[in-house]
Amino acid sequence: MNAITKIRNYDTLVSNGDVEAREKVLRLMDAVLQDVDAGKRICEIMSLDGDILTVGERTWDLRTKKRIFLFGAGKACNAMAQAVCSIMGDRITKGIIAVKIKEPQDHYCNTDVYVGGHPLPNADGIVAAQKILEMIDQANADDLFISVISGGSSALLTYPVEGISLEDEIAAQDLLLKSGAKILEINAVRRHISRTNGGRLTERICEKGAEIISLMVSDGVGRLPTANRGVPVEFFGTPVAADSTTIQDARNMIKNYDLADKLPKGVLDFIMDDGRIRETPKSFGNNLVTFLIGSVGDSCEAALEAAREMNVPIMVLSTYMEGESRDMGYILSSVVREIRYLRRPIAPPCFVVCAGEATTSIHSPPLGIGGPSQELTLGLAIGIRNMEGVAGASIDTEGTDGTTHYAGGLVDGYTISRLDANNINVFETLRNHSAGNALLALGDNIFTGNTGTNLCDFNVLYIS
Repeated sequence: MNAITKIRNYDTLVSNGDVEAREKVLRLMDAVLQDVDAGKRICEIMSLDGDILTVGERTWDLRTKKRIFLFGAGKACNAMAQAVCSIMGDRITKGIIAVKIKEPQDHYCNTDVYVGGHPLPNADGIVAAQKILEMIDQANADDLFISVISGGSSALLTYPVEGISLEDEIAAQDLLLKSGAKILEINAVRRHISRTNGGRLTERICEKGAEIISLMVSDGVGRLPTANRGVPVEFFGTPVAADSTTIQDARNMIKNYDLADKLPKGVLDFIMDDGRIRETPKSFGNNLVTFLIGSVGDSCEAALEAAREMNVPIMVLSTYMEGESRDMGYILSSVVREIRYLRRPIAPPCFVVCAGEATTSIHSPPLGIGGPSQELTLGLAIGIRNMEGVAGASIDTEGTDGTTHYAGGLVDGYTISRLDANNINVFETLRNHSAGNALLALGDNIFTGNTGTNLCDFNVLYIS
């Protein structure tokens, strides 16, 4: 019986291909997912001793608090909220969260769970936002809020300003996400048309004089690894943090990407109307304390420790990887060849890991299912064709890649020949954006379900 706990289809993944290399990749990946689980990490820094709540190096005397409210949103919100519930129990007066996937084994205390839409919002996300605002409106200075926010919160918890419909927001977000703009540029628009995003929730809590403890998982590429999760930090973005973008940034984004004639009229009119649009909050006082419990680079930090325990040399290639997914796969295959044939920049046997965010440009409707991580693995498979003792995997760490419920894919030197045997052309597959279908035919999609984290993409190579 294997000790893998996060990768649910482990047995299927090692039933074909280069089993020894595959097992190495899966063991490392599973160890990383266990280490970066946000629920586990919250329990490591948060505790309740009688009436004293401790989070990291800060404490709160709950005898001074009348009520404790929990709210949150994001793709790691399930694990985060459950961790807080396990610590606080019935001390939680009321909780409201918006998640991407609700699983049967999830367990909360006095908390209502809504399944929001991602990457595009839905009606349940609006209901969750409305309920949170109603909960805040009944608060006073004697109350304490605990928020659990991770990547995806902008879509999962949505409530457009008056005059903008849900349909308008869906159309706007779809257009923004396909515009080619960077995420901060997109967020400049999204935050300024929202009643909850861009720090609006904390702004409302501070108006009530209440305190808020914010537990955050950051999916922004470029943030340094979380060296000390118990030390409060300054953070920008999300519904509970101050916003670094401005109204002018939102207007510039629309102009720079030529979206004025494409955005819904209600959205454009609001953003351009000085009399209606309101700037997002830029700072908060001592009422807000933020703890960052995970960032994109943490997956590679966890991999370093896991590889040491496995007694396998390891190199971190980058925690800033960004680009077209299939091209990133080709690039990683060139790293494999350099190591295999020239034994540099690290000698085999070894792991090579990297983190970041792969993207996929789609210019026509896909002819199948898939996602950036699955496309990356097929790009890698082309470059390592017929190489023995080599395997690689790529996952979206939150557990769903693109349009699938799979986290990503696993390939080795035999993948292309196995695809050929199934009459599947890898180049045609990549053109049609049907990587998920191709991997499914081989049983090589990685399935995790909710992982408890959201640290963008994590990629592993093993070279024997």
